[in-house]
Amino acid sequence: MQKIPYGISDYKLLKEEKYYFIDKTPFIKELENAGRFLMFLRPRRFGKSLLISMLHYYYDIHYKDRFDELFTSFHLS
Repeated sequence: MQKIPYGISDYKLLKEEKYYFIDKTPFIKELENAGRFLMFLRPRRFGKSLLISMLHYYYDIHYKDRFDELFTSFHLS
């Protein structure tokens, strides 16, 4: 049974320790096309920090060697 990541907002940790979470990687392409300024207005505990963490690992050149490990189970078409 997968663990629930209550209060964890580190995307890499969630992937490595196989926590249960909602995959938001399909939204990366939409975010790239959305415009210059983005504002995320959601209540507490709705995954805003986790989304930003996911984007950090997606775009950070320091994690380019681990990209497939972190994002292979997702489809970014």
